[in-house]
Amino acid sequence: MKLKKIAAGVLSLAMAASLAGCGGSSDSSSDNTTTAANNSADADDSSANAAVSDDSDDDDAASDVPSLTDLYGDDTIQITVYSQLANYSGKLTGWFAEVMKNEFNCEMTIIPETDGTFDTRMEAGDLGDIVIFGSTGSNYQRAVLEGMLFDWNEDNILSDYGPYIEENMPYALANNANLSDSIGAGQTVYGFGHNVATNPEDHEAFFYTMDVRWDLYKELGYPEVTNLDDFYNLMLQMKEICPTDEAGGETYATSLWPDWDGNMAMYVKAFATCYWGYDELGFGLYDVETGDFHYALEENGPYLESLKFFNRLYQAGLIDPDSMTQTYSEMSEKVTVGGTFFSIFDYAGSQLYNTEEHLTEGKAMYPVVPDDATPLCYGMNVLGGNRVWAIGANTEYPELCMAIINYLCTPEGYMTYWYGPKDVCWYYDDEGNTCFTELGESAYKDRKGTIMPDEWGGISFDEGTFQANNTTWSKDASNPDSNGETYNCENWRSRRIDAQYDILADWRNVTGVYNTQEYMDSIPHKVSLATSYSESDRSDDLKIIWEQVADCITAYSWQAIYASSDDEYNKIVAEMTQKCNDYDSDGQCLAWCENEAAIRCALEDQVR
Repeated sequence: MKLKKIAAGVLSLAMAASLAGCGGSSDSSSDNTTTAANNSADADDSSANAAVSDDSDDDDAASDVPSLTDLYGDDTIQITVYSQLANYSGKLTGWFAEVMKNEFNCEMTIIPETDGTFDTRMEAGDLGDIVIFGSTGSNYQRAVLEGMLFDWNEDNILSDYGPYIEENMPYALANNANLSDSIGAGQTVYGFGHNVATNPEDHEAFFYTMDVRWDLYKELGYPEVTNLDDFYNLMLQMKEICPTDEAGGETYATSLWPDWDGNMAMYVKAFATCYWGYDELGFGLYDVETGDFHYALEENGPYLESLKFFNRLYQAGLIDPDSMTQTYSEMSEKVTVGGTFFSIFDYAGSQLYNTEEHLTEGKAMYPVVPDDATPLCYGMNVLGGNRVWAIGANTEYPELCMAIINYLCTPEGYMTYWYGPKDVCWYYDDEGNTCFTELGESAYKDRKGTIMPDEWGGISFDEGTFQANNTTWSKDASNPDSNGETYNCENWRSRRIDAQYDILADWRNVTGVYNTQEYMDSIPHKVSLATSYSESDRSDDLKIIWEQVADCITAYSWQAIYASSDDEYNKIVAEMTQKCNDYDSDGQCLAWCENEAAIRCALEDQVR
């Protein structure tokens, strides 16, 4: 990979933006990683009474930085986190809320994105204290240009209250400054993108894993699954031998949800990503290997092929009929009691179903990927992704917000984000290996069923998580506090043990691999290279057309899934296509998408 070209260009931006402490060489990513490791040990002190890390180059200057208590006093502070990625609304409770109270003497209220939320908050002149954007697209760019986000270089707030970020994420910060400059806001840092990497040569963990009820697969004699037809037939066979779930409800191949629909029906386009390795781009799917763009309305294209597959399942009684109206949480409950046979996402499949009780009973969901499938995974990116951490311009507590985000970037803070409080749920052994406590292991295996101690909220681990739903580092980034491990517990030495459950031993014996990530790496797959690509803005006229087309594709896609016959399905798709063409008579949407694909492809060519 031509990392030198990227690193050198981004580093020059960092210098131009006066971002101190860039650490690594522009010629080698490993130098930056080493810098992060060498400076991590004392960088976790972003608590209510320790706003800066002990490894400052200027102890006298550091001592002049007021602590959060000096700034705000002893009263508990109420802050608002507006997250366009959240599935939760209200005051945060549970163990993470206790962490925030202990570390920062604050309480958080989460505000999710719903129809009109962004516009309403913009008109009110207050996005929130901490602000999390789902992308660097029009909403984020509008917030920047209208002065609704806090400048991270103002009053040295980044240096004083975000020292770990400044020291260890220089490329991500510079990438944000570059984005600001590209939209006419100057070389200003307003935040950074999610999933920041320490090693750009690696890819992130797979989450498109095609999890299947392995116990039923085993009962059927491990039938060969070479293509989508075989997979469809497998679902029919599973229905025959398992018609009801543990709660007495009817079982289905899968259960969908509409919460995350956008330009297209989310689960439909995501299936095309999981099965054929196409990545979402505007109103269609992008081939990460060739740079070709496939419009959602393309005849026999991946979106419509995926849509037809779900209609085929529905006609066979294999799609949960509540899919179009239920929430993610309602879908999750059905998966947890064995109401589905497969999920394209691990977090909506194995992570929900593989509880201690199920594993002990010989039940589990593990990947079964058809031979002709090429699931997508995402390359790791030192520049960060497109889900942005930011601070509202009108917050009364910018230092606190920065300190909290900084904490979530430290090794201890990020480990806490994923696995719970240190020494309560996890710890490092004498050799620096990362280990779970008994409680932490239970919480990882059964997030919903593990109840945290009273002093840590007294509710389930799952209910007590940080519900804002965004990451700082990539989960597969190096954890510099450990003995060369990553934040991903699936790869910790302490957990690489003989199978404790017969069902897991069976899956390992049949597949010949140790865990899901090894399995996914062993089969054909595609990698979406990490670049600095960000959606271009759309004209006001195009925005109006875009919204009409998006609503049309999404609404008609659900109708098509629920079509009772092939004829009805074909009529619905034809009507969807005609209406979209009427809305976009000049083909502006397709032209925009094809132009974006060309931009993205050019950026990917630079790192190939």
